[in-house]
Order: sequence, then structure tokens, then C-alpha cells
Amino acid sequence: MNGVTGRTRAAARVGVLALLWGSTFLWIELALEGLTPVQVTLLRCVLGAATLTLLLFGTRGRLPAGRTTWKHIFVAAFFCNALPFGLFSVGQQTVDSGVAGALNATTPLWSVLIGLAIGTERGLRPVRLAGLLLGFAGTSLIFAPWQQSGLTSWGALAILGAAASYAVGFAYMGRHLVGKGMPTLSLSAAQLMAATGLTALALPAGSPATVHLAPATVLAVVILGVFATGVTFHLTYRIIADEGATNAATVGYLLPVVSVALGAVVLGEDFSLRVAAGMAVVLLGVGMTRRQKQLPDRRPDPQCDVRIPPASTVATPHR
Repeated sequence: MNGVTGRTRAAARVGVLALLWGSTFLWIELALEGLTPVQVTLLRCVLGAATLTLLLFGTRGRLPAGRTTWKHIFVAAFFCNALPFGLFSVGQQTVDSGVAGALNATTPLWSVLIGLAIGTERGLRPVRLAGLLLGFAGTSLIFAPWQQSGLTSWGALAILGAAASYAVGFAYMGRHLVGKGMPTLSLSAAQLMAATGLTALALPAGSPATVHLAPATVLAVVILGVFATGVTFHLTYRIIADEGATNAATVGYLLPVVSVALGAVVLGEDFSLRVAAGMAVVLLGVGMTRRQKQLPDRRPDPQCDVRIPPASTVATPHR
């Protein structure tokens, strides 16, 4: 009975994370109706950092210490938070939220390429190489540069750049931050605080427009910052700590489904057969790149720090 209950709770946590994570693109789309991309990025970082800092201090935790540690935190915050958050906000000015979620699913493909570049990937077996090529073929199908109605635009390229930035960020965190004796809540709170400072530097140049804080905009920003950024960012680490990297990685397969469904139902976005086929090909390619000899997941104490798996096994991070 306890085993069944444990599996039910694990499935529930994965489902909640997928819903929160996948809804990010919807809240960005709604927030952009009254705010600029930089304003949206800054507010989600501020609210996310405030949420995790309150949780940290409420549990009598402490922020990381040491100049070297904070240097690594700022680098990770740039690639894993500030830069991709900003690129998604810029990209979704011209790209539907559902398509943004589909393009975000390419993050594990970028992780494989980065792993090969930095040496964490020792080579690709034929199946994984085929998956890598198939994944980028699916991305090309989504973009459809051969059609006038294709998605080849600066907005779509910005979203693809955000997915690649996530891969860089997770690879950096795995090498320099995670597993260095810091609790996960302390690390996630500090990283969003650093992302807030980095984004604030771009505020004067990126916010010339007048702010229009309609009720829908305020609600979207609050949900985006508190739940889709703060809670989701920490919940990802918790699932890795409690159930292992494999279970956490499965969330990435659900994100495009959630983003597409919400975009179509809430925003009335069109979703063509070509984009649906491209998304399916991308997910198939991602699944093939993750095929490798299965090793038991390390499951440390939830209160202790965890180790990010090799780049190719990292879940698609939340936006």
C-alpha cells in the first residue's frame, strides 16, 4: 500500500510540475499585453526570488557564502534564468505560446551537443546520433523556412536561443554548483536573486514604454513569478533529489502538450498539422538521445544537495 501511495504522490508531483512549467508560456503571453519583455523578465525574477527567499528564511536556511560561489551563481543565473527568460519574452511578441513550448523541447538536444563540446559526453551511439539529427529535423519542420508562412523570424530564433541557453546553464551548474554542499533551496533562491540583479541592468534600455497594469496583466505576472518561476524552479530540484534524475526528466516530454493545449484553449491560438508533426518529431528525437545504459538514480537525502546528471539527461528547464 505504501508503494502505491508513494507512486501516486510521485505522479502527482510530476503532473503539478508539468502544469506549472508548461503554463509559463501562457502567462508570458498575457503579461506582454501590458508590459515590455524586460519588465516581464524582471518582475518574474523579483517575485520568484522573493518567494524562494521567504521559504528559505521560513525554514531557517541561509544563502550561500563565498565570493567564488557567488561568481558561479551569477554565471548560472545569466544562462539559466536572465538570458532565456528575456529571450522568451522577446520571442513571444511574434510567436504563439504553444509553438514557444514546442521549441523549448529542443533543450535536451542542445545539452547533448554541449556535452560533446565540454567532454561530459564521450561519444554518441548510432541511436542517439540519429535522435539528435531527428530532433533538429523536427525543429526545421516547425520553422518551415521554405514557406512564406513559416516561423523563420527573430522571435522564433530568440526562443531557440533560450532553449540553448538553458542547456548551457544546466551544464555549468552541474560542473560548478550542484553537489558542492549547498541545499537546493538555498541555491535556487540565490540564483533567482542574481538573475534579478542582472535583469535590472537592462531595465533602462529595455523599458521605454509606459506600463499598463490591467488586472489580467497583474494576475499573469504574479502567477508567472510566484508559481511558474519560483515554485517550479525549486520543485524541479526537489523531484531530482527525491525521485532521481530520470523521473524529473520525464516532465520535459509533457511541456509542449501543456503549452499547446493552454494556448489553443485560453488564447485561441492556431495549431497547424505541420507544427504538430514537427513537435512529435522533436520529442521522438529527444527520447532517442536519452537512450543509454540505465544506471540507478542517486537519491540523496532531500535536505542535502543533489548532483545534476550529465547534460544529455537534464530535463527541459522551466521558462
